[in-house]
Amino acid sequence: MSDKVSHLKLTRFKRTRHIIQFPRTHLLLIGIISFGLCSFVIAKFSDDPADDRFTTESVLITLPEVPIPVTTPTNASAVTATIPKAIEPQWRHINTKVRPGDNLALIFKRHGLSPKDVHLVSTSKPLGQRLRNIFPGHQLALEVDDGNRLMKLSYATGPLDELAYTRQGNTFVGEQITTEPERMLSYKHGTIDHSLFVASQRAGLPDSLTMRLAQIFQWDVDFVLDIRPGDAFYVIYEELYLADEFIGHGRIIAAEFVNQGELFRAVEYSNHNGDRDYFAPSGDSMRKAFLRAPVEFSRISSNFNLRRVHPLWKTQRPHRGIDYAAPSGTPILAAGDGKVVKASRTTPNGNYVVVRHGEQFVTKYLHLSKFGRGIKSGTKVKQGQVIGYVGATGWATGPHLHYEFLVNGVHQNPRTVSLPNAAPIAKAEMARFKTHTQQFSLLLDNYKSQVTVALAQ
Repeated sequence: MSDKVSHLKLTRFKRTRHIIQFPRTHLLLIGIISFGLCSFVIAKFSDDPADDRFTTESVLITLPEVPIPVTTPTNASAVTATIPKAIEPQWRHINTKVRPGDNLALIFKRHGLSPKDVHLVSTSKPLGQRLRNIFPGHQLALEVDDGNRLMKLSYATGPLDELAYTRQGNTFVGEQITTEPERMLSYKHGTIDHSLFVASQRAGLPDSLTMRLAQIFQWDVDFVLDIRPGDAFYVIYEELYLADEFIGHGRIIAAEFVNQGELFRAVEYSNHNGDRDYFAPSGDSMRKAFLRAPVEFSRISSNFNLRRVHPLWKTQRPHRGIDYAAPSGTPILAAGDGKVVKASRTTPNGNYVVVRHGEQFVTKYLHLSKFGRGIKSGTKVKQGQVIGYVGATGWATGPHLHYEFLVNGVHQNPRTVSLPNAAPIAKAEMARFKTHTQQFSLLLDNYKSQVTVALAQ
């Protein structure tokens, strides 16, 4: 019985072994995996440092790199690159030159622009009124939108000056634009054998600067009566350039005139107030309080003579002034600053003007064809201001100016009377004057030396 039971147990055991038996390779694989799992558990749950624990960063490090999109900085250039540019308005451009007899209305009509725009731009403040007097030869540039409205206007009065007007709603805003040219110094020398103008033209000095040269020295030199052969001039002046192109002449910086052996020198100076004038190197003004001759004349037809025989009445009558023969209509200038005390007409004097200069001096101007604009009793005048025009009114045999000069009520010869000087450089400004003008005097001395050497060769 016991043997039977034993046999039965053995049989069950064998059946059980048969049921759970695996292939050998599988068992080997299970063993490897089990070993790895045990190693992992032991490693993770042993005394590992805190920095070796599981973190998000450790995962990120193992991930493959992904390109990060670049964000464009929001600066001006980036905006320009990423945002389409605004479409600029397409305006029609008109360039035209002012013709003789033109005004703004005629120009606008010629180019199909409305009278309303003429009114808007010409009445704009404060520069609109400048467009009411435009001159032949000047340039106008217009910009017009697709509705034929004027949007911009520029008026060039010269190579350096421009008036610009821009539409803002139903009005225009104007501005004056001045371009500063490059200034270069130029030098000229001339010797007179006939007249100042002939010598200047031969030396290459333009007529405009010759006139300025004569004006600088007019208080010391009579360029009609005092000029002698051998007289000479030296002048330093500016030439103006814009973008390397010559555009004209500037100011006379320094000059010297030699008249009958006597030397006169002038340098330009701008004081701390910005007022420009010419002075001798000593600081004395080149101006006198009075002009020696208040008119550009061709000759003296009758000099100061207290015993002259009158050409009409053939009797001895004092001639208490000087007659300057000049073409009818030649401007007559105030000899000095003063106040008109009389602007009237009489039979012998014709149209005449009397000017008082302070308490001591009076000047008289007779036989005028007409008075200057605004000249009447009580008008204040400045030296060089036009007070009338040469004529032959009254007892005159031809067009001329009869000019009288009175000192303390007594007639004096205008050509020989001692004239008071204008105010010199103030003592407080003398150091500044010397600093600013000495360099030009040195330049003039150096130029004279070069001319002397060149003439000696």
